[in-house]
Amino acid sequence: MTDRADVAGDTGGTGTGVTDVAALAGALRKAVRGEVGFDVTARALVTMDASNYRRVPLGVVAPRDADDVAAVLEVCRERGVPVVARGGGTSIAGQATGTGVVLDFTRHMTALVELDPGSRTAVVQPGLVLDRLQEAAAPHGLRFGPDPSTHSRCTLGGMIGNNSCGSHSVAWGTTADSVRELSVITARGRRLRLGQGWAGAPDGLRELAEGELARLRTGFPDLPRRISGYALDALLPEKGADVARSFCGSEGTLGILTEAVVRLVDSPRARALAVLAYADESAAAEAAAGLLPLGPLTVEGMAADLVPAGAGLPTGGAWLFVETGGETAAEARARAEEIVRAADVVDSLVVTDPAAQRSLWRIREDAAGTATRMPDGTEAWPGWEDCAVPPARLGGYLREFRALLAAHQLRGTPYGHFGDGCIHVRVDFDLLTEAGVGRFRRFSEELADLVVAHGGSLSGEHGDGQARAELLPRMYGADMVGLFERAKAVWDPDDLLNPGMLVRPARLDENLRFSVLPRRPVDVAFAYPADGGDFRAAVRRCVGVAKCRTTTVSGPAVMCPSFRATGEEEHSTRGRARLLHEMLAGDLVTDGWRSPEVLGALDLCLSCKGCRSDCPAGVDMATYKAEFLHHHYADRRRPAAHHSMGRLPEWLRWASRTRLAPLLNTLAATRPLAGLGKHLAGIAPERDIPRLAPQTFTGWWRKRKTATPGAGGLPTGGAWGSPAGGAEDRPASVLDGHPAPTPARTPTPGDLVVLWPDTFTEHLAPSVGQAAVRVLEAAGLRVALPPTLLPRKGAIGDGGTRSAAALLTARRARVCCGLTYVSTGQLDRARTVLRRTLDLMEPVLRAGVPVVVLEPSCAAALRTDLPELLPEDPRAARLSAAVLTFAETLERHAPHWTPPAVDRPVAGQTHCHQHAVLGDAPDRRLRAAAGLTGELSGGCCGLAGNFGFEKGHFEVSRACAEDRLLPSVRQASEDTVILADGFSCRTQLDQLAGVRGRHLAEVLAEALDRADGER
Repeated sequence: MTDRADVAGDTGGTGTGVTDVAALAGALRKAVRGEVGFDVTARALVTMDASNYRRVPLGVVAPRDADDVAAVLEVCRERGVPVVARGGGTSIAGQATGTGVVLDFTRHMTALVELDPGSRTAVVQPGLVLDRLQEAAAPHGLRFGPDPSTHSRCTLGGMIGNNSCGSHSVAWGTTADSVRELSVITARGRRLRLGQGWAGAPDGLRELAEGELARLRTGFPDLPRRISGYALDALLPEKGADVARSFCGSEGTLGILTEAVVRLVDSPRARALAVLAYADESAAAEAAAGLLPLGPLTVEGMAADLVPAGAGLPTGGAWLFVETGGETAAEARARAEEIVRAADVVDSLVVTDPAAQRSLWRIREDAAGTATRMPDGTEAWPGWEDCAVPPARLGGYLREFRALLAAHQLRGTPYGHFGDGCIHVRVDFDLLTEAGVGRFRRFSEELADLVVAHGGSLSGEHGDGQARAELLPRMYGADMVGLFERAKAVWDPDDLLNPGMLVRPARLDENLRFSVLPRRPVDVAFAYPADGGDFRAAVRRCVGVAKCRTTTVSGPAVMCPSFRATGEEEHSTRGRARLLHEMLAGDLVTDGWRSPEVLGALDLCLSCKGCRSDCPAGVDMATYKAEFLHHHYADRRRPAAHHSMGRLPEWLRWASRTRLAPLLNTLAATRPLAGLGKHLAGIAPERDIPRLAPQTFTGWWRKRKTATPGAGGLPTGGAWGSPAGGAEDRPASVLDGHPAPTPARTPTPGDLVVLWPDTFTEHLAPSVGQAAVRVLEAAGLRVALPPTLLPRKGAIGDGGTRSAAALLTARRARVCCGLTYVSTGQLDRARTVLRRTLDLMEPVLRAGVPVVVLEPSCAAALRTDLPELLPEDPRAARLSAAVLTFAETLERHAPHWTPPAVDRPVAGQTHCHQHAVLGDAPDRRLRAAAGLTGELSGGCCGLAGNFGFEKGHFEVSRACAEDRLLPSVRQASEDTVILADGFSCRTQLDQLAGVRGRHLAEVLAEALDRADGER
């Protein structure tokens, strides 16, 4: 968050003028020690949470302590400005948005103040992320009971505000069940310590409750997940007159939480997971309640349409995930098997391996994002995300719910907490048109009636917010809602705290975040095939799940390295998506594609593509960044780095043709000259310029062929389909820079492969290409390079031009994936380069020869960017499909080859593009076959092509490397092989750690040479 004093004219719908806003900002800056942000970026980042709603605030304050909170409330009370408390911003009903001042507790008030294992309590500040509490409690055998799927980024304050639950609520209840005491500040500045026995009750609350005892005893449905409305029944004398418990779920409308004392529970030493398969979701729902007497920790349900292929679940159409615990693994397993025996299942699976359990749970946790798209790609939205009914009535409720969807011609995929009768579902509402919004309202009203008819609660976890508060009279009746209003007036008589939530609410179809978007698609360069070519739909993918805000990741995960480096919302995938949304809306970010705010947020995006795979909603910020840069710099002067590194293939080819590599290396090693060169090129002064290879990879290839006719996999005479091919068979298409024969037959899979000489392998690391040739040939494959002659007239690269004149006038050209142009947003140039590449590759594509790409970022560009930039050219899809990684090639086309035994441990990092686009399963299998043991880390190396070399990015680049890569290398033993298939990864290792990373091909080639030497 910045502390700039610029104040936009937008008032967020409060009616406050610009002068008043400026005075408010000034008063807050004088009164608080935390950051005060009234600039466009600070406001844009919090216009939305994870709901369908959008409200533009006047400003954002990140308080440092309770005194700051009190000061903000005083300043805002004097001016009648509303205040909204915000944690992780993952609320699904709109309650974390507001038009006044937003309090962001995630910056400073994040402490675990105290953890007392003896009393099994913890004292926490509201901005503490749940996972940090769990990590601190775990060594003591303790944990906080509730655990929403957003546990890696949701805050304790937000959980208390929403009375969050999570998958373990059948065992440990809701957040309200885990709260002992709460420290709050009221809108009028009173500091209260809430607890049992009327502790901390504001004046008038006890009188209000004691005058309505009969209503409090009879007016609330009896079910485990009743979250809707105020929990005034907690004030009953038989329930301990628990003011703290009654405060839970109040959504920031009664007071501002500054500290909480929470209860911890024993965490089972061992766990087992029983996965129970049923024919459909109704059968699973009806079975869930019958399992509760067996004491499970969870009873979660989901259907097949939310489960990815190959998830490893037992055969069925729906599943219950039932977790059990015990002192030992055997005890936990025995309880799981008991549940399997008691359940009437189609199939079942009991999982005891912790890693396998985590993989299965990730499917369930990611459902909040995956459910945002229907199987056909149609968008689906929250709004009726978490209704709850008595568990015994869940099966019947689901059937009627499905019938109601059908009656309104809507679709949704229920999943969630079947053991508590709480169902999550995202529905394919049309929230873009007036007719669609009307249907949304009618469905909401009828569904509210259905939930009430089953004795349920409109909210079973995420609160009412704006999505459901309007319908509370249908659940509670007018008199009880009137009592809620009276309670709100006791706590907040001026209605300053989160107005429009719970009582006197805004209508459920107002403030929809889609209403401000352009009515027509915007012109874009990429095709966005998964979004119907619509950039608006691509940006709408971000629904605020905020998995990108996770501060620690494990396993192969990548997203979001820049957020982990800075901790700033604007450097998260969600933050960038919010700014793009506001750019399209145009009323807060008003400069469109020229926006400096959007440019600033995207500047630290590494284009790692981690979000493409790790974001449950499939946001692809690398593509959005390239799109934005393309428009932002159209007809404008670009940064020097875009010319020096964006056009890197051109400069390196020029250096090769002019034979200036030795001179350039000398200049780069001369400090004053190198410093001047880096300044002019926009390169970070902290960086060393990589040395150019004295001989290019293709130069080595040509010498090798000259020295050994037929080397490189091509038979004598150059035939790549016929051993006896002669001159009469040669077409004008070219392989290896020489005329190649017309294939007498289609090459047999596992026979001929074309090795892609990417820019990095060609000019900077030819040893990788040489090693790959060594290994591929040892595996029995014949290797060729792409064509390099492009006729100037006639058919280009189509294999049909046979005249000698065409060959004599052809010009030399090189294939290129266009990566550097794409990453710098030079998309017109990228398309030109890619069309030339397709022209060159035409004969390869016609022959169906696989294309081996050694550099993961280049392979990813060919797989995804190529067809998305040239969707009208069928060759683009063909080349994309032909691209294979090094390991994929060996697995598919040399399946019977056994790699040499290396028998050493490995460390290093899976390339972020490989993780996000290509997948690394073949690499894992190849490493295992070669005796390379251990796991590579996830994350991003931080260099990320041009990013880490650009001026101003060095510190973030280094922080990204320190997140996962460098610690894994430092902890490795001396005999460990450091693997890094990407040139950027190897360069980062060399420059920051003095460690030489190697491509897997180099490791295997070295082992082959060693084995040959031992014979």
